Amino acid sequence: MSDNLDLTEMTIDEIYDLMREDLYYGEADEIVKEVNYLLEQGQSPQEILNRGLLAGMDEVGVDFRDGILFVPEVLMAARAMKAGMEVLRPLLTQKDGSRAGTFVIGTVKGDIHDIGKNLVGMMMEGAGFEVIDLGINVPAETFVEAVREHKPDILGMSALLTTTMPYMRTVIQALEDARLRKDVIVFVGGAPVNDAFAEEIHADAYCRDAAVAVETAKKFMRHRARG
Repeated sequence: MSDNLDLTEMTIDEIYDLMREDLYYGEADEIVKEVNYLLEQGQSPQEILNRGLLAGMDEVGVDFRDGILFVPEVLMAARAMKAGMEVLRPLLTQKDGSRAGTFVIGTVKGDIHDIGKNLVGMMMEGAGFEVIDLGINVPAETFVEAVREHKPDILGMSALLTTTMPYMRTVIQALEDARLRKDVIVFVGGAPVNDAFAEEIHADAYCRDAAVAVETAKKFMRHRARG
């Protein structure tokens, strides 16, 4: 969207507006240019993250939730977000408050589908979470070890097959057996999953898509912060 624009002729506010627009349309190369230029102009990494990348992904999330954007467009936006984050990540620290929390995610054992999982991971990173992606076909012991090692605020499990979604119950039981269940919020999602199933296996929430996962995560983190 900004191929013919000269950043040196724009105000800082205009560049942030442009960044949000470029993010919306998945212009990764332009995002990298804008992030680097704003850094050169003395903008802090946190300011760029908040006013540019996170604000842009918020707009993407709202339009995805409302059916204005679809998975391909959101994937492009999320990849543009990741390109910007690659520049900022070395400059951001926990002290900057750049992380909303830690999120571990994986597709359960027996299931190799990952498009939905990847989208959730990218959207969660866009919302400021540190994301640890365990990949596909993840056994219960790997989920348990990840919770023990990374001490995440939230654990997300994905399953696209009716034959693999019962394994989510196995993972939750494994967390119980390891005495880690009370330490982590558990989200479940995937085509065959629903609220009733989440309640049945004692998950904390069912998230039907990536936008809902982000909204739900923010809600749980606000509740946790209030104690």
